[in-house]
Amino acid sequence: MTDILPSEFFTDPGPSPHAATTELRSRCPVHRINIPPGAEAYAVLGNKVVEEAFGDPRLSKQVENLPAQYRDKATASSLLVVGNLGFADPPKHSRLKKPISKAFLPGTVARLRPRIQDIVDDLIDAFPESGEIDLLSAFALPLPLIAICEYLGIPVEDRPLFQEWSYVLSQDPLQHAESELKAASEEFADYFTKLVAERRNDLRDDLLSELIRARDEEVFSERELLSTILLLIIAGHKTVANMVGNGTTLLLLHPEQLATLRTTPELIPSAIEEILRYEGSAAWASLRVAAQDMRLGGVDIPKGSFVHLSLSGAGHDPEVYDDPERFDITRSPNRHLSFGHGAHFCIGAPLARLQGEIAFSTLLRRLPRFELAVPPEEIAWIADSSLSRGLEALPVRLDGRLPR
Repeated sequence: MTDILPSEFFTDPGPSPHAATTELRSRCPVHRINIPPGAEAYAVLGNKVVEEAFGDPRLSKQVENLPAQYRDKATASSLLVVGNLGFADPPKHSRLKKPISKAFLPGTVARLRPRIQDIVDDLIDAFPESGEIDLLSAFALPLPLIAICEYLGIPVEDRPLFQEWSYVLSQDPLQHAESELKAASEEFADYFTKLVAERRNDLRDDLLSELIRARDEEVFSERELLSTILLLIIAGHKTVANMVGNGTTLLLLHPEQLATLRTTPELIPSAIEEILRYEGSAAWASLRVAAQDMRLGGVDIPKGSFVHLSLSGAGHDPEVYDDPERFDITRSPNRHLSFGHGAHFCIGAPLARLQGEIAFSTLLRRLPRFELAVPPEEIAWIADSSLSRGLEALPVRLDGRLPR
């Protein structure tokens, strides 16, 4: 293990990064990587080592454990990393998780089904009967943003603002322009400080009111409250949008799988798991830093090193999956790590799966024929400093639309 992987391996892997990852993984499951540029950092590419790392208490999620120069930069410029369960170790993690965990239990989330179905149908009603649309901006992006705004109990009409903040604030604070992150963090904090003050005088039966009650019982600090709201908007929006966009693309690129799904819609939950394994919404797990000297996958990792867990690499590991480059919606078993593992398993997974199930079943039922409107090689994957894996746009051609 001598070569240091370039930053682009993380930020701009292109449409098909899996072959390069497979070659690297076959040599060693852990490699040095230049992210953030100039730092001591490691990329973990093997499924079993990624899973082991998820449960290793020596890997910290807290910004306080970063080397000083990075810690100061992150806390100065990014509201996201300073105070929510996604960037906390026990016991802080348990304290921050408790007030919201009930809201994301499968039973609680299931009650949202009729409303999510309405949102999906309303968006499809706005499609033309036939012709071209960008399925990302017309459907995949607005669906989860409307759903999470309504669930939180925040004004859906301010959706464009949230979408913009979500895009900027999901970038890595150690790589992205500090001024842009700082400006977006301040705008977000101003907006929600006002909204929280108003809602305090009008508490309701929504998630924002629950968070405010927790703040008033001193479970959260004010900054932790804002950081948690930000996490819920970003995680509840961008990842689901990617799942719908990436999944639709995979189905259009594998017409035999799409045909099977049309004739056997009960396979949709299985198809969603395969989409998440094959081209998941996040290519990498969120921030981890070695809180002490450690060894991972046979490689020594010094204290203070960044450790990046490749969810994309884990999902294509031939040690775990037969023929991992085959996209197969009937794959079973299909235990993937796309929602994380252990204490940091994604709290929003039930809501994401529910939205995916309703989105795909309704698209396939109401759009009898649709296809890519550009050659497959023209589909552009986003290159940025965030963890996510998604498309810039998804141009499709529709031919007919059935009523809701």
